[in-house]
Amino acid sequence: MGMNQTPASERVHISFFGKRNAGKSSVINAVTGQDLAIVSQVKGTTTDPVYKTMELLPLGPVVVIDTPGIDDEGELGKLRIRKSYQVLNKTDVALLIVDGAAGRQPEDEMLIRRFQDKEIPYLVVYNKMDLVEGEPSCGPDEMWVSAKEKKNIWELKERVARLGKQEESDKRIVSDLMEPGDFLVLVVPIDKAAPKGRLILPQQQTIRDILDGNGSAIVVKENGLKDALEKLGRPPRLVITDSQVFESVNRDTPKDVPLTSFSILFARYKGDLVEAVRGVKALDSLRDGDKILIGEGCTHHRQCDDIGTVKIPRWIRERAGCELEFDFTSGTEYPDDLSPYKMIIHCGGCMLNAREMRYRVQCAVDQKIPITNYGILIAYLTGILKRSVEPFPEILQILD
Repeated sequence: MGMNQTPASERVHISFFGKRNAGKSSVINAVTGQDLAIVSQVKGTTTDPVYKTMELLPLGPVVVIDTPGIDDEGELGKLRIRKSYQVLNKTDVALLIVDGAAGRQPEDEMLIRRFQDKEIPYLVVYNKMDLVEGEPSCGPDEMWVSAKEKKNIWELKERVARLGKQEESDKRIVSDLMEPGDFLVLVVPIDKAAPKGRLILPQQQTIRDILDGNGSAIVVKENGLKDALEKLGRPPRLVITDSQVFESVNRDTPKDVPLTSFSILFARYKGDLVEAVRGVKALDSLRDGDKILIGEGCTHHRQCDDIGTVKIPRWIRERAGCELEFDFTSGTEYPDDLSPYKMIIHCGGCMLNAREMRYRVQCAVDQKIPITNYGILIAYLTGILKRSVEPFPEILQILD
């Protein structure tokens, strides 16, 4: 994906649900104007959620998700239904497609209750209006369409756009911590994990956010920081560093200049910084035989000294000085039952949307399992967490 495209994690996620013969795929194709769902007369053609990144006007950049039928049968069917339900965790707007000729069924009612429990804005869309006599009536969260005759499809898009707009977050990565005209210095090590010819996503997004706030982003490698600070002539509003080089950046940044890291900004932007700082303290009470879950949002190719599977377990073992067990999950896999774990350490979630990240944190909080993330863990282990949360006074209190 180029820099000219909105990352999927920042797009409004619109999910289509429905029983196997409700005409879900036909409605998606009518709404998006392209055949991205499989339409067939055979029930249950969609076997895995299908994700499609696109522009949907009048809303803008979205991810459209087509899910398996919620009335699938057999063992495989159960698995598919579970996958459909998992999609709810990342859904910003839910559309339930119902066969208008048959009306709402128990599976539909169950799903509507789930939308309500999870506080997901939703719309019940009755399809096959062409088979129904007259103009059928419907409630405030309902509407009628005909995918076949393209009836009310434009109105459906308008309503989806209105629901999607409510979901767009007014959270900022860093621009709420600065004034227009401020300088911010970003320290970006270029190492073997950095993709050739570009910056990783959190760095791109931070630069964009600073520009949106009418500030200036000065980007340097770790060995150029000292020189840049001297040449600036006035202290920057903030220095933001990659966690890997925090120690040298900490040394080179004067004590009166606020310093934080990309991962701490992203924990605040996407997850829950308060919970992550609270959760990291569980490191100090680990005992022999405790299990730790390490979760990643993406399924990248693991490198030989991979941060999630190699470095973090090694650092934790050194710190705790006891025998520990580690489980690893990646991508969309995330266990429903977190009770076996003493603590959870999650990546920054740059590939997950905010709703999914919040859901994962909430699962841990509900089950009373401490959860933190890579950046906060590294900052804590290297003794720099306190300095890196100084820009957030409400967080400092947790550490004291």
